Amino acid sequence: MAIRRTDPGIACSLARELPLPMTSVDLDSGTVTTTLDQGVATVTFWHPRKNSLPGALLSRLAQAFDDVARIAEARVVVLASEGPGTFCAGASFEELRSIRTAAEGKEFFSGFARVILAMRRCPKIVVGRIHGKAVGGGVGLAAATDYSFALSTASARLSELAIGIGPFVVGPVIERRVGHTAFAAMSLDGDWRDAEWCERHGLYTRVMDTEPALDSVLPSFAHRLASMNRAALTDLKRVLWEGTKHWDTLLYERAAVSGQLVLTDAAQQLLARIAAR
Repeated sequence: MAIRRTDPGIACSLARELPLPMTSVDLDSGTVTTTLDQGVATVTFWHPRKNSLPGALLSRLAQAFDDVARIAEARVVVLASEGPGTFCAGASFEELRSIRTAAEGKEFFSGFARVILAMRRCPKIVVGRIHGKAVGGGVGLAAATDYSFALSTASARLSELAIGIGPFVVGPVIERRVGHTAFAAMSLDGDWRDAEWCERHGLYTRVMDTEPALDSVLPSFAHRLASMNRAALTDLKRVLWEGTKHWDTLLYERAAVSGQLVLTDAAQQLLARIAAR
């Protein structure tokens, strides 16, 4: 993970807490970058294939939240992605097709569990910047934030059934946000939901019409939160996630289910058909 320190006054403090070297990364596996500005840490991910999530990127994203959790100066975390059009396309299609054993499948889907759990245990409030479409695991990332801003073009879709699996790992966090009935509908019909629907059902907190408006309101909100009582924010974060302690086991159990399903003949045929398009 790359750390960019936008406030030189805290660079030494950050270096003591996070002695991470700046390293080159394989762009095919994506990047994760963390910046810190006046109490607000921004975790930004990117992948050339519409911000899809291969295992290596999921691992770095989970680590980024664990690292930010240890930065005393960071009081609020913003989750964002780079590039136009798509916030997150979900699981890496190429990596899904490469899975050959149930153990490999469980390990890949466990990557989503690790990110969600890292966002949950991070004691800072996590604010989402959803600037474009969210699919599958990307919907899970949006749901795992504590407060989210989205563009009016940020539609969302759960497409897992279309490739022979289901939204098992991300299901608990999405259902927690939108409710059982809405989650069931998203899972079963696989239709796109527009940003207005997502706001109405609680997946997004606020929807903005333009990107300039998004990038004006979100930083102001995040910095205002960062100025508030740290202890109150930490206690509120704990309250917001009450009732999810069993997820430490549940999400990995769900990862095993997905890992088995992706190996079934039906899923393999669907993946091959999509790849041939």
